[in-house]
Amino acid sequence: MNTLVLLLICVAILVVGYLFYGRWLCQQWGVGESKEKTPAHTMSDGVDYVPAKAPVLMGHHFSSIAGAGPITGPIGAAMFGWLPVTLWVLVGGIFFGGVHDFGALFASIRHKGQSIGEIISTNMSRRAKRLFIIFAYLTLILVVAAFASIVASTFGATYDDGVLNEAASASNASVAMVSLLFILIAIVFGFCVYRRNTPMLISTVLGVLAIVFCMAIGMNFHPLYLSSKTWMIIVGIYIAIASVTPVWILLQPRDYLSSFLLYAMLIVAFVGVVGAHPNIDPELFPAFAGFAVDNGNGVQYLFPILFTTVACGAISGFHSLVSSGTTSKQLDKETDAKPIAYGGMLLECVLAVLTLCAIAYARQTGHTAGATDIFAGGISAMVAAIPGLAGLENILYTLLILTYSAFCLTSLDTATRLARFMFQEFWLEPGQTVGDIKDGWKKVMVNPYFATVITVILGIALGMTGYSKIWGLFGAANQLLAGLGLLAVATWLGNIGKNNKMFLIPMAFMMVVTICSLILTVKNQIGLITAGSADWGPWAQTILGILLIILAIILVIEGIQTLTKKKGQTV
Repeated sequence: MNTLVLLLICVAILVVGYLFYGRWLCQQWGVGESKEKTPAHTMSDGVDYVPAKAPVLMGHHFSSIAGAGPITGPIGAAMFGWLPVTLWVLVGGIFFGGVHDFGALFASIRHKGQSIGEIISTNMSRRAKRLFIIFAYLTLILVVAAFASIVASTFGATYDDGVLNEAASASNASVAMVSLLFILIAIVFGFCVYRRNTPMLISTVLGVLAIVFCMAIGMNFHPLYLSSKTWMIIVGIYIAIASVTPVWILLQPRDYLSSFLLYAMLIVAFVGVVGAHPNIDPELFPAFAGFAVDNGNGVQYLFPILFTTVACGAISGFHSLVSSGTTSKQLDKETDAKPIAYGGMLLECVLAVLTLCAIAYARQTGHTAGATDIFAGGISAMVAAIPGLAGLENILYTLLILTYSAFCLTSLDTATRLARFMFQEFWLEPGQTVGDIKDGWKKVMVNPYFATVITVILGIALGMTGYSKIWGLFGAANQLLAGLGLLAVATWLGNIGKNNKMFLIPMAFMMVVTICSLILTVKNQIGLITAGSADWGPWAQTILGILLIILAIILVIEGIQTLTKKKGQTV
């Protein structure tokens, strides 16, 4: 198979899916039928509820849901061959992930911009809401811990016997410098657009030029050589501030500008595939490697591992938290939901397919040292194979790694804000908002500063004490979130008399995938425990895995009971 042929076929299928299936979903759900303004207008508070222009919100949404997921996922699943990954990206993106993301955003804007937890509360039960929020909050704490640790290690200097190794630390210091400058640029951009009313086109052009300038500075001037532990503390302070700062100051402008890095990465990758169009070597990257593959760490099974590994490239529960957490509070018009949520998901699918092309060429050129090397090495080598562009390989390799690293920070502070929302909503009664709580102990619990401090302390503490020991649960936990997100939207649509059948098969499939994955995880961890050499990690994964299985069963039973009732109420 030629990589260019593969890419063009996939893009064509995704475009057809967006135009026809996306339009059909709008018709079935009644998107755009409401005459009411979105929560960004009706509940505007200048902090979380702030209307955003569609391109700006697309930048935030796409940057937040993408991160490193659509790159690391296909790379992890590539052991099964490029064909099953491609098929799942296409089918999953159009019929699972796109429906999931779009549905979560649409349901949220019809529920005052509140999260999936509140949708569950209104349409299922208070108990179901609290179970979901506890699970979602703990999952987000794990995400904060993981991404904070990744960012800190990406920024951190290398020390040999307590002595700074400046040569080995230069790349990390460069990434740190670019990231800090990027934050400053975003603040200036937000101030110009939202307080000085600078035209968006002019601001965008100047912002993109500033990004190029700050990357040039960071690659040549990077005086900050700090340890990973120090960076961990600095990152904790940053995400605490970012979580409560009005979205127009940092979140919107930073994610909007960072999206241009992602678009540039997509363009460079596309140029590489079109220009070099290498064939996929079946010896190095077979179409199908089998249903059971021994990757050196034991036998891995295509089902359910493929469907928990690809994640962001097909469907990811984290997306429903973004759609119903931050994006829904900034949506200017209901009709913007389709291009932002459904279109954003399918654009991630394109990135996942480009990653498969990069894997194919990376294996031919020897770039196999981790996800960043595979992606950046494969893409930069393809571009360098185009006549006249050989001299760009090292530059593109460095820039792609910088871009890849930048999105970890983007996903990190979005996850922190989402966790803060979850913590606040846990204490609310059905239909309540944070503003409805006027006094008492609940007033403290829903305070955004209190919720943020608790979240950051838990996340950073876990990140510094060994989040990796329970990270193995994340794939299944993330897809359980996806299954529950599909369930929540399906129950709401059923309650208001709209067609929800497009949710039923994806929901059932993701629940089966999740439970099977958790059973395998628990089985493997029990094996480690009985071998007698386990620390607290296998015990924690076993206990948490069993609890997640019970949680999934309870919520599925409640969901089925709700779906089988004929309610006809209007939300």
